[in-house]
Amino acid sequence: MTCDQFAELTGLAVRFRDQRDWKQFHNPKDMALSLSLEAAELLELTQWRQGEELLEHLRAQRAAFADELADVLYWLLLLAHDQQIDLAKAFKGKMRKNAAKYPIKRFRGSKRKYNQ
Repeated sequence: MTCDQFAELTGLAVRFRDQRDWKQFHNPKDMALSLSLEAAELLELTQWRQGEELLEHLRAQRAAFADELADVLYWLLLLAHDQQIDLAKAFKGKMRKNAAKYPIKRFRGSKRKYNQ
């Protein structure tokens, strides 16, 4: 996703919110809570399923899964916008930190955490 695409999607989210006068309800804590709730709804689509059954269920629920991902993105974009965080820049910086914590030679094919 390019910076222009982030800006376009952020503009869509902000306009949607502002047209409804909802910013008054959007403090950082409640927005983070909403983000967590939407992520939980995404997770709920996978609950109690494993392996092939899970994959089949997700194929059948692809539209619902996409909707929940979009809901997560909505809150993420608004939080970043309101906190004046350049999400693309923050992501790239975090990936550099992750690369330093998880060097390929040491962690390729491993599920260990960096401090293990």
